[in-house]
Amino acid sequence: MKLNCIVVDDSTIQRMIVTKLVNGHPNLNLVGEFSNAVDTRNCLAQKSADLIFLDIEMPVINGFDLLDGLKVKPQIIFITVKAEYALKAFDYDATDYLHKPISKDRFNAAVKRAIDLQILKKENTDEDGDHIFIKSNLKKLKIFTVRIKWIEAYGDYVKVVTDDENHLVLSTMKAFEGDLPKDKFIRVHKSFIVNIDKVEKFNSKYVEIGINKIPLSRNKKETLAKALHSD
Repeated sequence: MKLNCIVVDDSTIQRMIVTKLVNGHPNLNLVGEFSNAVDTRNCLAQKSADLIFLDIEMPVINGFDLLDGLKVKPQIIFITVKAEYALKAFDYDATDYLHKPISKDRFNAAVKRAIDLQILKKENTDEDGDHIFIKSNLKKLKIFTVRIKWIEAYGDYVKVVTDDENHLVLSTMKAFEGDLPKDKFIRVHKSFIVNIDKVEKFNSKYVEIGINKIPLSRNKKETLAKALHSD
């Protein structure tokens, strides 16, 4: 899953540090970086964001005032040098609170929390089209499509690989593919279907999901590139 995010900090240096961390993270997509609340509001009026990395102390309109003026609030990860803001930050249902200077490990931990919350939120609001039912080990299971990483041909079965566990389902790849949302899943190889949101990177031979390398057919590379770009 990729989160569209915005970085807001009046310090150019700090903003550059955070944007570099964002651009280096496979699950984040930077849609804007701003030095003040006014420009941030204008951006949010035109683009949607899942997550804001927000400095608290800014001139004229601080981070808290910015949030007070938003009707729809994305997830917030506050960034500040003052620890005393932490309690107030969590009054705003902050996803996390990062203290400057920010370490990469601490940044990644905050992002993981944001992704986990986004998945949970999506699961709680999913309609019928966002989950499927499968029969595995004589049990009928409800599987949220957002948790599926990929589907793999496995003899007379298909293996459904999710964030938590794997399931073997008696089915053909073609039949199983027909049950999946076409805008979220793509057949990248005769034996593999991947969840577009789980793809971290790819080259001419492989699609990478975490530490796993999934074969990519030559004639599917352009289709995958277009799907990732539109996503």
